[in-house]
Amino acid sequence: MAERFGRDFRRFFLRGLAAVLPALLTVAILVWVCIFIWEYVGRYTNLAAQWVVVQFAGMFRHEPFSWGGPSSVWLDIESAWDGYKLAWIGFVLAFVAVYIFGRFVASFLGRSLWHRVERAFFRMPVIRQVYPSVKQVTDFLLSDRKIEFSRVIAVQYPRKGVWSLGLVTSPGMRMLQDANSDMLTVFVPSSPMPVTGYTITVRRDEVIDLPISIDEALRFTISAGVVVPTNQQLSSAENLEVPQALPASADAAELTGIVPGGDEETGE
Repeated sequence: MAERFGRDFRRFFLRGLAAVLPALLTVAILVWVCIFIWEYVGRYTNLAAQWVVVQFAGMFRHEPFSWGGPSSVWLDIESAWDGYKLAWIGFVLAFVAVYIFGRFVASFLGRSLWHRVERAFFRMPVIRQVYPSVKQVTDFLLSDRKIEFSRVIAVQYPRKGVWSLGLVTSPGMRMLQDANSDMLTVFVPSSPMPVTGYTITVRRDEVIDLPISIDEALRFTISAGVVVPTNQQLSSAENLEVPQALPASADAAELTGIVPGGDEETGE
């Protein structure tokens, strides 16, 4: 009874964890992003907003102008800021600031200036070891330029006789096309994380086009082959026709010619 309860508990706990974990991780990532923006941008935009209000309040009070702002006005503004819970203004301004910076970087002038800044990063002794890797990760997650797959194929990889599912990304490179005529560049995703894998170039006549969508191919990879596309599933009769693996003892007997409990020469 206890063993059955433990087995059921483990099975349903893992099922519940698999159901709730993606949502929890999504919320955790979003919370982390918000905290990160607040700590490194929002806190300072909040101070900037307070500084602007202090300057205007000082003008209305006819206080002498100073870049720091009158201390008495600062105390009043900070007290009102905390009393009315206005810290969210800095948080909203942080998102606005990131948006404006993104618009600037997208412009011709901003793109040119940012490329110069990045080239300077690549020359710095310590930063150049870290910045390229971080940039690759952020570009993969946030860039508008996503990898586009044209279709799903099966290719013999990593050796002949072993078929792997692949996603065609583009034709082969020019030099390979010139040397071997019709080539394809294929991304072979790994299980259970299809964002990683191997990029190979193969002859077009060495692949088999599969009539499945990209989403079905990714689900097949993530599930390690458990979730088979509907149009590729075998029927019950076909499943019965698939030869099953022999038991270990039968394999050993077949290889040695010795049947357990029988004569070595006659097999009886």
